[in-house]
Amino acid sequence: MPNATHIKNGRIIDPKNNRDEIGDLYIVDGKIASKPNQDILDTAEVINAQGLVVCPGLVDLHVHFRVPGQKHKETIRSGTSAAAAGGFTSVVCMPNTSPAVDNAGTVQLIKDIVDKEGVVNVFPTGTITVGRDGEALAPTGSLSRMGIVAISDGGKCVQNAGLMRRALQYAHMFDMPVIDHCQDYSLSADGVMNEGFVSTKLGLRGLHKAAEDIIVARDITLSTHTGAHIHLQHISSKSAVDIIRRAKARGINVTAEVTPHHLALTDSEIESFNTNFKMNPPLREEEDRLSLIEALEDGTIDCIATGHAPHTDYEKDVEFDYAPFGVIGLETALSVSLAQLYHTERLSLLGTLSLLTNRPAEILKLKKGTLSEGADADVTLFDLDETWTPEFKKFFSKSSNSPWIGRELKGKVKKTFVSGKLVFDGQKILAD
Repeated sequence: MPNATHIKNGRIIDPKNNRDEIGDLYIVDGKIASKPNQDILDTAEVINAQGLVVCPGLVDLHVHFRVPGQKHKETIRSGTSAAAAGGFTSVVCMPNTSPAVDNAGTVQLIKDIVDKEGVVNVFPTGTITVGRDGEALAPTGSLSRMGIVAISDGGKCVQNAGLMRRALQYAHMFDMPVIDHCQDYSLSADGVMNEGFVSTKLGLRGLHKAAEDIIVARDITLSTHTGAHIHLQHISSKSAVDIIRRAKARGINVTAEVTPHHLALTDSEIESFNTNFKMNPPLREEEDRLSLIEALEDGTIDCIATGHAPHTDYEKDVEFDYAPFGVIGLETALSVSLAQLYHTERLSLLGTLSLLTNRPAEILKLKKGTLSEGADADVTLFDLDETWTPEFKKFFSKSSNSPWIGRELKGKVKKTFVSGKLVFDGQKILAD
């Protein structure tokens, strides 16, 4: 007899199919199914989802799981557990590990660890350059044959435009996007926060928006000439948004993402000197934040990604200048996104969830992010209205460097299924 689950009475949201209705969802042998015959229904596990949203498992194109080499910050087990607790069933991990993912052997190592420890689907990326040093191209072909979904220097930006052009040409040959962290180092130098009024007031070194804008413009220009797909990470600047908007109007093959923290927070948070608000790109000004929301509304920015970047307490518990950039975000992303887009009525629930499901999946051609019949049964159930407050050391992630500690959030994941298997029950991880 097939293994079946019947999720009934939930609000089914499937942006890919423009579906928003109260109804039932059926899972048979790990796939989304039409209503099965009565014999199967009689043996199915029944879950009453009344009052809950039932949607495709969330998809995150930008996480750092630190494996291999930095297991003191995160492991595949802890990182994928955090993903499941946040409603994410598929994540794309960046290659800024130690050693970097610049060869087939390291890709295989990550896959082997994921097979043993992973709770959700993990899609690896490979580096653009050897060692992420920005000097020589990594072997794109052999990395592609190992199943990476994109190339990126993961937190670093290739400064040499000629080298970046060749990277785009090679990636285009293998039908893979290039994912870029947009930052001109000659303009960012040793900045630790957004350059502006607040940085001047606090006496902290500034990181100018132009450092992002210039690389965004460069990458779009190179995409124009090569035809390659460039995906721009964690856009934070109003000017960068304008550049992307004009490029899309011309039909350039560019996509972009924004993080929940850039949608919700500004550089005024730095007045507390709390290093959990230190990230790169940094929190910008209110006009930048509002431009990001507008860009999601009009499609200029394609999706939301967390940029999940775990660091230990002792690394973050230092003077602001010396703390590493980065915050975790997998467990809070859904709540923050709902707060900024749905609860403010800037987007419908269908539109908001599209940014976290089918749209990121489409960018990397992942067969995820939908409740279509026959699709993998990656499913998330959440309560739109339940409030909760993240607490220090109470994350599934191994690290606690979250800007949301002590702040009430609205919207709580209740269950997460991966290929039809319940991996999170609202309290604990259930994967083997």
